Amino acid sequence: MNKQTHIVRNFFYGQYFADGLRITMGCIIPLLIFFAIDKPKIGTIMSFGGLLIGLADTPGPPLHRRIGMLTTLGLNFFTASITLLVNPFPLLMTVVIAGLSFLYSMFAVFNTRAAVVGMMATITMLINVESFYSYPEALYALLFFTAGGIGYMLISISLTQVRPYRLAQQELSESIKHVADFIRIKAKFYDESIDNVNAYNELIDQQVKVHIHQENVRELLFRSKRSIKDTTVKGRYLTLIFYDIVDLFEQSMSFQYDYQEIHHTFGPYKVLKEYKNLILKTTNELDHIAFRLNADRIPEPLYNDLDNDLEKLKKRIDEIESTYTINTLTLKKILINIRKIIGLINNLYSYGWVNSQDINEKPIQDARKFVHDSQLEFSWKNFRENLSFQSNTFRHALRISIVLSFSFFVFSKTLHSDTVGVFWILLSILTILRPGFGPTKERNIQRVLGTLVGGVMGAVILITVEHETTRFVLLSFFFLTAYSFFRINYIIFVIFMTPYVLILSSITGVGTIEVAKERIIDTFIGGSIAFISSYVIFPNWENSQIKGNMQKLLIANYNYIAEALKILQGQISDITAVKLLRKEVYISFANMGSTFQRLLTEPRWKQKNTKELNSFVILNHILASYSATLLTQVQSQHRDTFTEEHVKLLKAILRKLNKSIGHLSDAGEIFTPIKLEIPLELNELENQETKLITEQLQFLHKISSDLLKTIEIIVKKHKIEEKEVIKYA
Repeated sequence: MNKQTHIVRNFFYGQYFADGLRITMGCIIPLLIFFAIDKPKIGTIMSFGGLLIGLADTPGPPLHRRIGMLTTLGLNFFTASITLLVNPFPLLMTVVIAGLSFLYSMFAVFNTRAAVVGMMATITMLINVESFYSYPEALYALLFFTAGGIGYMLISISLTQVRPYRLAQQELSESIKHVADFIRIKAKFYDESIDNVNAYNELIDQQVKVHIHQENVRELLFRSKRSIKDTTVKGRYLTLIFYDIVDLFEQSMSFQYDYQEIHHTFGPYKVLKEYKNLILKTTNELDHIAFRLNADRIPEPLYNDLDNDLEKLKKRIDEIESTYTINTLTLKKILINIRKIIGLINNLYSYGWVNSQDINEKPIQDARKFVHDSQLEFSWKNFRENLSFQSNTFRHALRISIVLSFSFFVFSKTLHSDTVGVFWILLSILTILRPGFGPTKERNIQRVLGTLVGGVMGAVILITVEHETTRFVLLSFFFLTAYSFFRINYIIFVIFMTPYVLILSSITGVGTIEVAKERIIDTFIGGSIAFISSYVIFPNWENSQIKGNMQKLLIANYNYIAEALKILQGQISDITAVKLLRKEVYISFANMGSTFQRLLTEPRWKQKNTKELNSFVILNHILASYSATLLTQVQSQHRDTFTEEHVKLLKAILRKLNKSIGHLSDAGEIFTPIKLEIPLELNELENQETKLITEQLQFLHKISSDLLKTIEIIVKKHKIEEKEVIKYA
């Protein structure tokens, strides 16, 4: 099978296409039924009802999804009722838009699912703006709208009951592919011509993606009672695979070395290319496992010679060591890491052939400790605490409220189109306006370009295709494609969603070329308003919260490295506790990386200290990777392997990090350093193993020193800027 065919087949087996297919079924079936009996308006209303519940049906445990859909259904009914009642009174409608859009936007303080529920309720309000019905008509519209939502829920719940593990299986497959991509980027470091800075930036972006998907899998597996408590083979099978994939990812994080030194020392012997090729073969195996898992098939090895490749590479190292009499311990360490990764890959293959008893007896310890406890807890105290201008969510909710209500008040009096008008402007504002300036700018470009391209496509179809059945087939295709890409590529979603809307309008009797033109114009107007408002109305600049993310990341790294010292002091190592500390490093790093990427999309006059911040992110990635290597060695090696020199270096690293954290103390995070002055009695050894550990700790010390210097530069610049502002004022 060639690569392109493999990618296409994997997409059709995957979760994104499954999401698109599920939403399409929930929305197109009522359209088809009511079009067949010549009641297109009813079919359209039911389709909208199903669509909004479908968009709220975000990935997660079945219970959370059901609660999310039911909440959306109730809020949509309430919102539509209020909107239809006050529509005849423009001033009152303006107040309702302001109040409800603010309230629903504040749902984001609870969790991501609640934010989506709030967004769907707001869209329900906008759909019904300027929809003037008599009271009997309004009641019928509400009933059909709600029936459409209930219809989608029945389809979604039925599919979940029939294939309860399918969503977890697809998300796990996606997670494996991202781990493979992460390791693929690491393989680049064995290429002497690589630009290390660019490679590190790629690695950082990919690490954020890996973290997101691993969190999704945790939610699906460990918040589902079936996978943990039942005796079903499938749930345990997926859980075992996930455990090994997490271990494999952490193993790939742990083989971090000074690649410039490796190139300098071993480059002349042409061995690094062999390392790169072997690492790339492991990524191909992972891609293959992901594909087979996605296709619901038992994985079978892609290659049968990985162990032979390991032996060949080992002989090559021995040959270099004996011929050129150089220390090859670093190469041997890397080879050990690769061997462990291959061993984990072999484990993944072996699970396909074990019997149910073997799977069920596999211990699954402390799984729920790795899952956030607040996914369904709605803290009203947290809601009240966020009702201040210090909260980004509050400022965004206020911005949404002001812009939507003001735009409605202005345009409802100036636009009197029978086809599009105010709704599309308000919807464009809502979907484009994000909490931060950077995401708003990106979404604005995507929405306008997608609408322009999709509008042209739709216009061409309206001109050239007159057969209604053909139009309906095209409508279904565009809808399915749009929602298959909804979560992965927004511009493709908009491109295919636009002709869907235009064809639907034509089938219901209001579609003309003028509709396409108005759709594009209204999107441009809404996008312009959203962009300007994100710039001038209570803007959220990433620079204001970057220090908090920096401090949290440094504290997470400090606590993780401090665990090594605690183990050397004789404290019993709790594997779960260490993994939780490592997970905290990944979470903090993902937040920091995302914030920095958003910062780079803001206006240049707001992009302060970007060079230093980029260095900070890269240095923290290297620090975390080396720390993982260190913890692996401390846990696996005998205590006598470590010397007084190692302990001194370890304490010096922690002091540097403590000083760095101190420079950011005004960020507000509470931090208590550990006691470092506890005497240790360790043997003084001198062998290759201790020398390599010494070199690694020396490199870690250098990284922590560079981090401290970088932070001192950032803090110094910040103080100078503050003085200039005060002087100017």
